[in-house]
Amino acid sequence: MKINRMLKVCFTFLMVLVAGCAKATDSASSAANISGINHVAGQAINSFSVNGYGGSLTGNSCCIMLPDKWRPGLKANITWESDPNANEPIPMKKKGFGYDEDAYAKHAEKYQQHSTVVDIPKYDQACGLTVHFLPCNQVKVTTSCYGYGVPEYPVKEPLNMKEPASCPVK
Repeated sequence: MKINRMLKVCFTFLMVLVAGCAKATDSASSAANISGINHVAGQAINSFSVNGYGGSLTGNSCCIMLPDKWRPGLKANITWESDPNANEPIPMKKKGFGYDEDAYAKHAEKYQQHSTVVDIPKYDQACGLTVHFLPCNQVKVTTSCYGYGVPEYPVKEPLNMKEPASCPVK
């Protein structure tokens, strides 16, 4: 009698486990890395996010959920903070380590908050999402499986671009 009961419990547990796995493989979205590339000389991107998921300029961050199959109207809502004076030196503390708090606070007052919504270009396979930060607070995104700089990569803008004297009005 105990063996039958144990078999039923094991069978039920196995069915729940298999049902959970089946549902996971039927998922319409998959996790993908987020990365960013700053193309603007003298400006730093302090932080950014895409559709609420945080990204990194120092490599890949995990993760953003992207549909397994691209569909028209797929958007990336991008928010970011930039430091337009990234090359401006900030004095260090006279004693101890780190920056002088008052000088750092004055520098940080110049940080700028930005946001935009852009189309995610058509893809057959999403190999992560890369955000390219361009002059005039413009961005481009790609899901390309190629790396920046190779001929097949869709974003061709160079690094270290200078901000123009005036930007087009949106």
